[in-house]
Amino acid sequence: MPSFDIVSEVEMNEVRNAVENANRELTTRYDFRGVEASFELNDNKVKLAADADLQLQQMRDMLRGALIKRGIDVRVLDAGSIVRSGKRHVQEMSFLQGIDSALAKKLVKLIKDSKIKVQASIQGEQLRVTGKKRDDLQQVMALLRAEEQEQPLQFNNFRD
Repeated sequence: MPSFDIVSEVEMNEVRNAVENANRELTTRYDFRGVEASFELNDNKVKLAADADLQLQQMRDMLRGALIKRGIDVRVLDAGSIVRSGKRHVQEMSFLQGIDSALAKKLVKLIKDSKIKVQASIQGEQLRVTGKKRDDLQQVMALLRAEEQEQPLQFNNFRD
């Protein structure tokens, strides 16, 4: 029986490259001369540190631009709150990995409401869709691409 998995993953190598590009851009920008500002990547989080709130906002835009250039959807960014300590402003931005249960249930409901003859099951942080016909599975993919989700989705392990 044909099947495929719906996942939401971020290529961390590309994220690392984007953070390095954003750091490089920081050193060349005139408005950041003499300012202690930096991007730091740890696990699934990028730590932005700057002297002012406005600079932090500009750094977020720089990071988004670098991610877009590397082909990463910026909807995977989850901005944390800004922490002020002395004259330093620090913000951590994490990357959404996997499909949480609320989104998974929403996707299953969307697939069932479409009346396409497939079965969708939640398997941890991914969804498995199985059906008798390959065309039905491709219809589900097209349906999910057409719907705007709060998180980017990828389709993998397509098996006949």
